[in-house]
Amino acid sequence: MYEWNAGLLDLAAVQRMAQLLGAYSGRGDLILLEGDLGTGKTTFARALITAMAQNPELEVPSPTFSLVQSYVTPRGVVHHFDLYRLSGAADVREIGFEDAQADGLALVEWPDRATGLLSHDKLRVVLSDAPDPRHRAMRLVGDGNWGERLHHVQTVAAFLAASGWGEASIQHLAGDASRRSYARLTIPGRTCLLMDSPPLPDGPPVKDGKPYWVLARSARDVSAFVAVDAALRGYGLSAPDIFAQDLDAGLLLVEDFGDLDFAAAMRAGHSIRKLYGAAAEVLADLASRPVPGSLPVFDLEPLQMEARLLLDWYWPHVTGTLPSASAQTEFEALWHDLLEPLTRTPKSWVLRDMHSPNLFWLVNRSGPARVGLIDFQDALAGHSAYDLAALLQDARLDVPEAIEAELLGVYTAARRSTEPTFDGAHFRSAYAIFAAQRATKLLGIFVRLAKRDGKPGYLAHLPRIHRYLQRSLAHDALADLRQWYRQHLPS
Repeated sequence: MYEWNAGLLDLAAVQRMAQLLGAYSGRGDLILLEGDLGTGKTTFARALITAMAQNPELEVPSPTFSLVQSYVTPRGVVHHFDLYRLSGAADVREIGFEDAQADGLALVEWPDRATGLLSHDKLRVVLSDAPDPRHRAMRLVGDGNWGERLHHVQTVAAFLAASGWGEASIQHLAGDASRRSYARLTIPGRTCLLMDSPPLPDGPPVKDGKPYWVLARSARDVSAFVAVDAALRGYGLSAPDIFAQDLDAGLLLVEDFGDLDFAAAMRAGHSIRKLYGAAAEVLADLASRPVPGSLPVFDLEPLQMEARLLLDWYWPHVTGTLPSASAQTEFEALWHDLLEPLTRTPKSWVLRDMHSPNLFWLVNRSGPARVGLIDFQDALAGHSAYDLAALLQDARLDVPEAIEAELLGVYTAARRSTEPTFDGAHFRSAYAIFAAQRATKLLGIFVRLAKRDGKPGYLAHLPRIHRYLQRSLAHDALADLRQWYRQHLPS
């Protein structure tokens, strides 16, 4: 259990607290609103629901007479209960209370009527009158899995207050496939983003006594983001400015690039050729920059481990079986022979996730700075073809084969113009290998996100990834690997 006495709050502060807690709430959570009539329970509930729905104009009536109102939000279904008129657990059970806790977030006023039906994992929001009628006293109690989370929310609130953003409204933003979360903070005339990326736990050993994040060469905390951000900004590239940081808690306040990521920019009428051409220009620029010795190396171990995700997750998903020992051995040998020579070439920057969700079109900037870059904390020193493959075979958007071929040519021409020894044929071969490796990895990761992490939306991307894989396997350098796929995982 963890308890936080939030003190005396006016109405706006109660609403901000609801917005903040909403940013850390989701499916399966139970939030209990306790207090006498008129203490602000429904006000808190409305603020939390509209924040999770990302719609401040959403009508949220009191469920006093309907007993429960349900709202479909980007964060899942929110069930708002008012149990005041019920006499006990039997009545509460009849209105589907237990099912609601299982399939969404249950937000409950007068929870004492549901004694015996409440999960151990819950957040209690206790409101009471204060001497000044414009304020309410608020106490928060986190039980079970809410204990550590509530402590972190209190740390976030203190960080925002110390940074001058304590009175900002808070809008949770869609996150990515990681543990990171983002929220937009707004005060009159200004916005910024709260990036919350707690340090990774060690986790169980996966291989040779090492946890997954070590094997995958993933950054453990936000200090890597801060270091890479400074380097990119020093090169004149558009990485976000950092306004405040708490490295121990994994909290950053960063520049808000707005909502015009590449997908939104295309919907707004910007051509895919212009957008991806500008991003390829960024990568050509970055390839000419020195690589800090502090960057971990993108060596054979993480590359092969990523490829193996196909065997561990995608293969069982599409066949219902496990691969044979001989198929696994041949698969790993083929990838070893393709990748190992590429790990011995000169190293360049590898931002690692150079695709549309992490790229923003900044219309008021010029040159390479037109492309806003985020999500580069896992940057490594490796082969420059990796990021170009991630860009031109975008996992989230269809890049036509003709555009891919054209921009691959534009990129190699740009490299040749500044590097007389640049080997275009070697680069194109490396590009095909890394594109196939990345597609192979993504087939496994997207199934893992669906099966293990409850994110089935990623399965919609599998046909696109499979098409990209077929493009890459057509290269002569991948003839043996192409035969393995045809034998073991035909279309």
